[in-house]
Amino acid sequence: MYKHGFLKASLVSPAVVVGNPKENVAAMLAALQKNESSIAVFPELGITGYSCGDLFFSKALLDDALEGLRVFLAGLQPSPYDGVVICGLPLEVNEMVLNVAVVLQNAKILGVVPKFYLPNTKEYYEKRWFKSGFDVADHLTEISLLGQRVPFGNLIFEAGKVRFGIEICEDMWATISPGNLLSVNGANVIVNISASNETLGKAAIRRNAVLEHSRKNCGVYVYVSAGASESTSETVFSGHNMVAVNGVMVAESEGMSLDTKTLYADLDLDRLANERRNNSSYRDSILKYTHDYQIVPFVLPESGDFRFQDALDRLPFVPKTKEEDSFLKISQIQEFGLAKRLRHLQLDHVVVGVSGGLDSALALIVACRAFDRLGLDRRGIVAVTMPAMGTTERTRKNALALMEGLGCDAREIRLSEHVVDHLRLIGHDGATEDVTYENAQARARTMILMDLANKVDGIVLGTGDLSEIALGWSTYNGDQMSMYNCNAGLPKTLVRFTVGQYAERMFDDGVRDTLKDILATPISPELKRNQSTEATIGKYETNDFVLHRFLLCGDSRDRIVFLLGRAFSIDAERAAMVVDAFLRRFHSQQFKRQASPDGPKVLDCALSPRADFRMPSDVGR
Repeated sequence: MYKHGFLKASLVSPAVVVGNPKENVAAMLAALQKNESSIAVFPELGITGYSCGDLFFSKALLDDALEGLRVFLAGLQPSPYDGVVICGLPLEVNEMVLNVAVVLQNAKILGVVPKFYLPNTKEYYEKRWFKSGFDVADHLTEISLLGQRVPFGNLIFEAGKVRFGIEICEDMWATISPGNLLSVNGANVIVNISASNETLGKAAIRRNAVLEHSRKNCGVYVYVSAGASESTSETVFSGHNMVAVNGVMVAESEGMSLDTKTLYADLDLDRLANERRNNSSYRDSILKYTHDYQIVPFVLPESGDFRFQDALDRLPFVPKTKEEDSFLKISQIQEFGLAKRLRHLQLDHVVVGVSGGLDSALALIVACRAFDRLGLDRRGIVAVTMPAMGTTERTRKNALALMEGLGCDAREIRLSEHVVDHLRLIGHDGATEDVTYENAQARARTMILMDLANKVDGIVLGTGDLSEIALGWSTYNGDQMSMYNCNAGLPKTLVRFTVGQYAERMFDDGVRDTLKDILATPISPELKRNQSTEATIGKYETNDFVLHRFLLCGDSRDRIVFLLGRAFSIDAERAAMVVDAFLRRFHSQQFKRQASPDGPKVLDCALSPRADFRMPSDVGR
């Protein structure tokens, strides 16, 4: 399955009868029935079994392996499986026995890659039977196999966006692995067919190796290993199969099995291409370590549709595992960021505008925790709620309860009369709820906060989150401005998560109850009556999904439309409206981001004009 830059791979550890290619090939073919992947990968020496020992010297076994390959190839021809198959076997070439990976598609052998590094320590003694591929690949670039002339040696297989290279087991463990070189020479997927035995602690070491190779290669690493049906005379194999992408594990098998087991993974090649474009170290390596690879073209048919292995994550910024660890890291980044700024400025006062909404609640909590870390009195936090024309009693009460519950210098300044006077000064009727009416309130609040900061010798702490910054959902020189913004690195969905974690883990019933009611309050700037943020700019869940795909994954508009429709079960027309609305706002609001105050980065993406994201304010997209 291959569409929209997504590739489905399957990693198969089949039940093996050691030394019996006929049985093993039958098991491999059975595993391909109803297999929807576009690349299916089997373990090292899987046609014979890895643990054949001195039988690898036997002409009979080598002939049986070759016959098994012929049967396998014949079995693929009428098969509904039209993807690529990678499998391992012992192969005699010029009276040398090689441990090889063979790449097949339908009736064609696409290429053969030998194992280069042969382990010869402790329980491994492959040099007893096999010849390293180094010298052989230097002399042979093509071999004859089952009546076909087949590319051999240093190969990269290419079909559209898919460019894969192959390692065999020990190759991964070398100081400079073949996969490292393949990656900087264009391969975006490294497939390792392996037979790795299980000992106490080895799984963690193996996992770390796969993760680190995927990160260093800035690519996909597909690792498939022989299962427990291998011979257990001296050691046990586990079928520990993994797929890692640029340092992140995206699929991993669990437990041992004597039966065939298949692991599926969806590979996002477009996102990977974006990460490579953005990785300066990878770019610097491309021409530095050139190597002479044969490019083997093949055809990978695009599917009519793509069925994702798992449901798409509708909240990609929100942690799904190790929630407490993630929360603690987020809170530390925010709290220590503010603490460092206060220590640098030698200040013991901050001023925070508290609306009774999510963002200001988080900023106030961060301020309190930063003061605690510095040993400062929380009364140095001047927390101000400023109800005006659109303020509801619910948010006003929550703001007052939160400020008092946290022990700050809590103040209430009613703004309505002041704002009406200002509107009259500029010739506004004070009643028409237009953009001037709204922005006058936001700027009046900011002016009061700034002046109070001067009065108490402190700084104004900003509250706007990453979603609002992306969408420009702020008033220029109003709530867009502060002296430091601790929330700038968190999108709205992550703000909600973090406030919820603070409520559950850090506070007693009084503050916890207030925070829970704030979490349940509809999001609104309350600059006019019955105002709903999400009715104007769309749901934050969908906007944050688009922000993630656009900013972190580098997706095109059409690809985001496809993924948004899938994730939220909406039709293409509705998805296109959401994406287009986001992109219009994003490209038109850079002028506000250009004047953003300092704030700590929390995620692997940010919109600071001084660090992560640089764009002219007059882009015409």
